[in-house]
Amino acid sequence: MPGTIDDLVASIEVELEAAHKRLKKCGAEVKLILDKAQQDGRSALTAEEDERVTELFAARDQARGDIDGIERKLANANKIKTEEMERAEQAKKVTPTETRRPSYDQVARVGTEERTYRKDADPLGKGFLMDIARQFSYQDVEAASRLARHMQEERVERAEYMQRAVGTSAFTGLTVPQYLTDMYAPATAALRPFADICNRHPLPDQGMSIEISRITTGSDAGLQATQNTAVTEQNMDDTLLSVPVKTASGQQTVSRQAIDRGTGIEDVAFQDLFNRVATRLDATLLNEAATGLTNVAQANAYTDASPTGAELYPKILGAAAGVEANLLAMGAPTHAVMHSRRWYWLSSQMSNSWPMVNFQNIPVQASATADPSSSYASGPRGVLPNGMIVVVDNNIGTAYGAGTNEDELYVVPSTECHLWEDDNAPLFIRAEQPHAASLGVLLVAYSYFAYTFGRYTNGMQKVGGTGLVTPTF
Repeated sequence: MPGTIDDLVASIEVELEAAHKRLKKCGAEVKLILDKAQQDGRSALTAEEDERVTELFAARDQARGDIDGIERKLANANKIKTEEMERAEQAKKVTPTETRRPSYDQVARVGTEERTYRKDADPLGKGFLMDIARQFSYQDVEAASRLARHMQEERVERAEYMQRAVGTSAFTGLTVPQYLTDMYAPATAALRPFADICNRHPLPDQGMSIEISRITTGSDAGLQATQNTAVTEQNMDDTLLSVPVKTASGQQTVSRQAIDRGTGIEDVAFQDLFNRVATRLDATLLNEAATGLTNVAQANAYTDASPTGAELYPKILGAAAGVEANLLAMGAPTHAVMHSRRWYWLSSQMSNSWPMVNFQNIPVQASATADPSSSYASGPRGVLPNGMIVVVDNNIGTAYGAGTNEDELYVVPSTECHLWEDDNAPLFIRAEQPHAASLGVLLVAYSYFAYTFGRYTNGMQKVGGTGLVTPTF
């Protein structure tokens, strides 16, 4: 059945808002690409960046055209609405009689329609979780209606995130309300400190891999022997780098009793599940076989039976020198990523000598500075004397080396730590077959991402060895 004129106007306004968001997003991404090129000191964009900027300008122009058309459509709809309101006012004009007036005025009132699941009404997501379970277990009509309405709201407000790469089994699910995905930070888990400093890109809408062209053989230049003789020629060659799209996922079984009668179960069902997905993504970036940071980074050995902070610091600078020597103008060492136990051990070291060269604003008599307002997974922990930012991440292994008691320290250029995921990092959740024999419902949460540190050989460096055994305080 056709809706009222108010419904039509509201839907056009939603369409207009979505077009404005697309326009704003295109401009923001172009600015991000230009800022990155400026930060890297490049006078021109890469071919990939140039192609992306062209696409974004085309999308921006399309969005502007859409906005013009939608605004005209909205103006026409508002004109019809005004005419209907005028007719309604005319219809309400009546000749006074002795008949008693009713106690109500029969005037319809339209207000703002709130989201189905809101932070003020359902701050911990209990209603969302219960609707998932009840719709799955009981085919509850009202729960299904609320979930359907929520998904329609997601299509309007985050349409660009609703179509994502999926496997051959059509692995689909419900988009989690965005405010709930921010709840993982307070819970106890290693989370994703390293992933949060990576160079993030929007995950492509389609496909299960991202293809990157790497120039492995560059051109050459030489001195011409004499006039009119051949000049140096070296043809460029590239190698294709294929980056797979991965799925970070987790599951847990919630009892029917907890769903039906539990209090506070949403803390476990959401926060813990989101924690594990975030932690798995970060641990994959650091530790995955062949492509994880520990396997890509070039090793710098620090071997010492009695390690000290004064001895470790030159090894960190040696790793930084390796990054710059291999990347030159394409990137600079920006971050030192280490386990929390290594950071506190460094903080415990005492010294009567100081670096010959300090970064600006680093006190002369200090070997580093710490940010007292920062805690785990809440940003940089400090700055080393050469200006590198310290990030603490407990997804770094502590069982390396022959004694299985060593950790590692990574020196990385954040611009070359590439991570593809949705801008708002949406998670999806779905209910699977119930564990009937134990009265349980299986909940699965998952998110898509892709990453690479392999655009340049030895662009990542690490420090490891017996000097990084379990510290003593």
